[in-house]
Amino acid sequence: MSVSQKGLLGAGAALIALMGVAVTTVSGIQATNANSISSQQAPRLLAQTTKELTIVFPTRADSTDLQSKADAVAAFLSKDLGIRVKAVVGDDTAAVEALRANRADVAFLSSRPALKAEQLANARLYLAEVRDNYSGRFTYNSVFVVRNDSPLKARNNAKTTLEQLRGKKMAFTSPTSGSGFIFPVSELVRQGLVPNRDRLDGFFGQVSYGGNYSKALQAVVRGQAEVAAVSEYALLPPYITPEERNQLRVLYKISGVPAHGIAIDDDVDPRLRERLISSLLKLNQPQNNQLLRNLYNSTELVRVDHGRHLAPVRQALQRVGIEP
Repeated sequence: MSVSQKGLLGAGAALIALMGVAVTTVSGIQATNANSISSQQAPRLLAQTTKELTIVFPTRADSTDLQSKADAVAAFLSKDLGIRVKAVVGDDTAAVEALRANRADVAFLSSRPALKAEQLANARLYLAEVRDNYSGRFTYNSVFVVRNDSPLKARNNAKTTLEQLRGKKMAFTSPTSGSGFIFPVSELVRQGLVPNRDRLDGFFGQVSYGGNYSKALQAVVRGQAEVAAVSEYALLPPYITPEERNQLRVLYKISGVPAHGIAIDDDVDPRLRERLISSLLKLNQPQNNQLLRNLYNSTELVRVDHGRHLAPVRQALQRVGIEP
């Protein structure tokens, strides 16, 4: 595995669960012409040479009872591949660290951690999640949200609309959030309203961080902030109630935020990687689809090109002045 020397991520408490996971990689698979292996022989060969794959399923605000749901997906993949697949629940940081340290082979990741996984572990995204509440199928919008009775209105162009935010009380989601900070600040930089993420106080009257989508939006509902930056799907339950949603409206949206996806470590043999991707895509089939929906409310998995899919977040980070 190619490992960056720029330093390691702090894994946090969730990493403890991964410390005892012994992962047998597929480096011992003998070089064999794939065309000489029949579809009946391939699962048996993989079962003999690869004892286990470990997949990390990060916790998310809209996921509940995740371990049992992840176990169900792992059981499906295990049966389809003919090898043991183990599901481990952690956070994004622990997932990236597990890939780097060869304690995991696969991880469901959001876009910025996926860039970090590429940097530290040479892992790449091969699949992206599709949701009904994503405007772009496997991309979604970052949105500036205000109260219905706010005097702020959409103007003729982006700059004049966002210029109205000058001097206002702004609630971002968190300094690490893609749609709740990185993309909104990148748009402000692109429009020439702020020079970088360190100069926000010179534009806004007040800057606060809700810590999550719900709290950022509730700050606007309660009048503690005049504007919040969140993902478009945060305007739906379980993030806020219908009553809270009725008090809010979108002032401005930024499209093209990359959807979460599935990263596979470079240590996974290419033949096994393709079989794993094929198995994961079987979760799109009607008889298996509920397994996928149960995880993160995704309706479908689609193949994506790692570089093309993550290009928008890479560009936004560069514009804001943040390392991946």
